[in-house]
Amino acid sequence: MTPLIYVMGPSGAGKDSVMNLAREMLPPDMPVAFAHRYITRPADAGGENHIALTHAEFALRRQRALFAFHWEAHGNHYGIGREIHGWRNAGVTVVVSGSREHYLKLGGIDDDTHPVLITAPPERLAERLSARRRESESATAARLGRGETFEMTDPRLVTILNDGALETAARAFVSLIARLQPSSAVRRRA
Repeated sequence: MTPLIYVMGPSGAGKDSVMNLAREMLPPDMPVAFAHRYITRPADAGGENHIALTHAEFALRRQRALFAFHWEAHGNHYGIGREIHGWRNAGVTVVVSGSREHYLKLGGIDDDTHPVLITAPPERLAERLSARRRESESATAARLGRGETFEMTDPRLVTILNDGALETAARAFVSLIARLQPSSAVRRRA
């Protein structure tokens, strides 16, 4: 089974920015797929590229076991489609953007799940959340407070600090993805 790279971190850490730039930096022949999320948030709400679902659509997909995993946060439902299993079986490393709370409950899908925490100092998180202007001050404060409640102790955890140049964090992420490639994928590229 190829790796599942489970990215998580507090709101404002720049997870989407790091993942988007890393995606552009990866060699085109590296077998890596970045999974989209299904979210009960309008498509034009800003932020990540996602598939917007109504609550009824989300509930139907959940009832029919169409998600590899799902969770609720910030008043929305989030899901990762079970298509990632097929991608991994086909030899593709899969990157997902998940939730720390969900990961703590789940512990990954299998032994080839690799948790990655993208984070930044609290003052930087506050700056970024304020700049987004997606939420009220109280909602922003709640996101910041929520971010302090999770302690990640998984020994496989890799932490990437996104507090300087975005390229630095993205390069660290690309390096991690490259290290996790199965040896057969590396041989095919050589």
